[in-house]
Amino acid sequence: MPRLRLPPVAASEITPEPVWLARRRLILAATGVPLAGLAGCAGAEDEEALAVAEPDDGPDGFRSAEPLTRFEDASGYNNFYEFGTGKADPARHAHTLPTEPWVVVVGGEAEVTGTFALDDLLRPHTVEERVYRLRCVEGWSMVIPWLGIPLAAVIRRFRPTSRARFVAFTTLADRARMPGLRLPVLDWPYREGLRMDEAMHPLTLLATGMYGRNLPNQNGAPLRLVVPWKYGFKSIKSIVRIDFTESMPPTAWNMAQPSEYGFYSNVNPDVPHPRWSQRSERRIAGEGGNLFARRIPTLPFNGYGEQVASLYAGMDLRKWF
Repeated sequence: MPRLRLPPVAASEITPEPVWLARRRLILAATGVPLAGLAGCAGAEDEEALAVAEPDDGPDGFRSAEPLTRFEDASGYNNFYEFGTGKADPARHAHTLPTEPWVVVVGGEAEVTGTFALDDLLRPHTVEERVYRLRCVEGWSMVIPWLGIPLAAVIRRFRPTSRARFVAFTTLADRARMPGLRLPVLDWPYREGLRMDEAMHPLTLLATGMYGRNLPNQNGAPLRLVVPWKYGFKSIKSIVRIDFTESMPPTAWNMAQPSEYGFYSNVNPDVPHPRWSQRSERRIAGEGGNLFARRIPTLPFNGYGEQVASLYAGMDLRKWF
């Protein structure tokens, strides 16, 4: 098994995937959560016929008792346009990307800036495991056990100044190894950003692994963001730069289609995409050999409203979508 990149976690302490999944199933069985019969694809698209799925999370939102997406599906059905626009393209092409050594440039409105090797950037923080739902704007979602550290813990190390109101992120743009960069889909490199209070929120994770192993390249190795209450494209992959900015940073999809993709991009079933509804989704479950489970209602803030809705008190979430 590949070693995790954070020194506090020894390889001997990482639970193998089959053992992890077996333990997970025992927990779900003990709590009465069904393990089968969840993957029959619904033939009708009628919103009124949607099954209701209420997440069973802990009060901090770090855990979910929902059935996990299979590792094979979570690592084989991806959006990572640097490796192609098809869902299978990242798994097909991303193996060519070397992730060691890896450096991240930190700049902008902070007292500590510079270029950091990945292990130095993350040291001495301890890896946490969190089971998060991640929803894509196209109407599909996954439930994944992520490994990583809170973004807030890393940000504090760089001591942002009072002028730092946003955090901007940039993805690697390696034209020799990322065939998707030849396509004029976006203004490369891929860029994303968060408001400072969003970046400092306890739910925001810098992920280095999933399912007890290092991140696969197609899932954003070796370092990606996970912001579970926002649409998946906000969770930027293969990060090579972090900047603290006073003004709202440009973001890739907002620059490409500002009427379709807002800066905030909080999951909101009441704000439709111009070309499709956001009121329902298909959970990628993988049970019974089917990739997609039946349709379920989309929850505001992806079900994390109790934890994050206060960040947007008083904001018009139709205007600031």
